Amino acid sequence: MLFADDVVLIDETRGRVNTKLERWRDTLEDKGFRLSQSKTEYLHCHFSVSEGGVANEVAIEGAVISRVKRFRYLSSIIHENEDIDEDINQQIKIGWQK
Repeated sequence: MLFADDVVLIDETRGRVNTKLERWRDTLEDKGFRLSQSKTEYLHCHFSVSEGGVANEVAIEGAVISRVKRFRYLSSIIHENEDIDEDINQQIKIGWQK
């Protein structure tokens, strides 16, 4: 059995993220794999003031994916509001433990 973990899809609009996600799902299923809806989650980052702070839902085949406020990727913690304090503190703790 093969597994892929920590795949990131990035785009500027929810619609394009949904399109990319469906393309990934279709491609995986064509190769005999499946995309786990229960383990898939998304993070909406607020990098622009003009966004209004409201994120639309991301879905796979109409099933809404759970939204998270922070996400760990490649040992970094990414926050929806650009906050990096938690990540810096974590990296300092790791350094002290070594």
